[in-house]
Amino acid sequence: MNKLKVSAIVLAISMAYSMNAMAQNLSKTEYKAAEKNIVAEYKSAKAGCDAFADNAKDICMAEAKGKEKVAQAELDARYKPSKKADYKVSVAKAEADYTVAKEKCDDKSGNVKDVCVKEAKAALVRAKSDAKAQLKTSKANAAASETSSEAQMKAKEKGTEARKDAAADKRDADYAVAKEKCDALAGAAKESCMNQAKMQYGK
Repeated sequence: MNKLKVSAIVLAISMAYSMNAMAQNLSKTEYKAAEKNIVAEYKSAKAGCDAFADNAKDICMAEAKGKEKVAQAELDARYKPSKKADYKVSVAKAEADYTVAKEKCDDKSGNVKDVCVKEAKAALVRAKSDAKAQLKTSKANAAASETSSEAQMKAKEKGTEARKDAAADKRDADYAVAKEKCDALAGAAKESCMNQAKMQYGK
């Protein structure tokens, strides 16, 4: 089955899940009903993957499972809104994207596949780091809004520190990708590539 048909099925799954996303301020009964819908939609999407074979089927399954996890996280965030719940939604999206990207790398081989996997991992690290920095900053700001100007300064410092940590994590992930790309080279070219990567990422 071709990529166009895969895209069509994925789009249909996305639309089905996004319908659930429209609900707000859910009661416990509505929450349970929406949860059952998510499970039913996942089963339907999973069944739709049977039309594929080999890695195309693996990709389809990863997309279906990812959509289910994101939909559940979004539902939980609407049922019990909080900064932590929003963080979990961001992480669920990042992990879903990573799983699908990693499956797509299986269509490649050798160093090209290794680079693909490292790039997928780097994207996951970037997304998670941003989500973590956002959560820390939000918490610090919320605490500061209830206290003194001194606390507000500390909150600002925490936010800056969180962003620095996130930048360091992302830089490490990008460096890993650059190193993997250098592995495709040999001799002086590889050494030059590694030196450039070290200089670029401050290693």
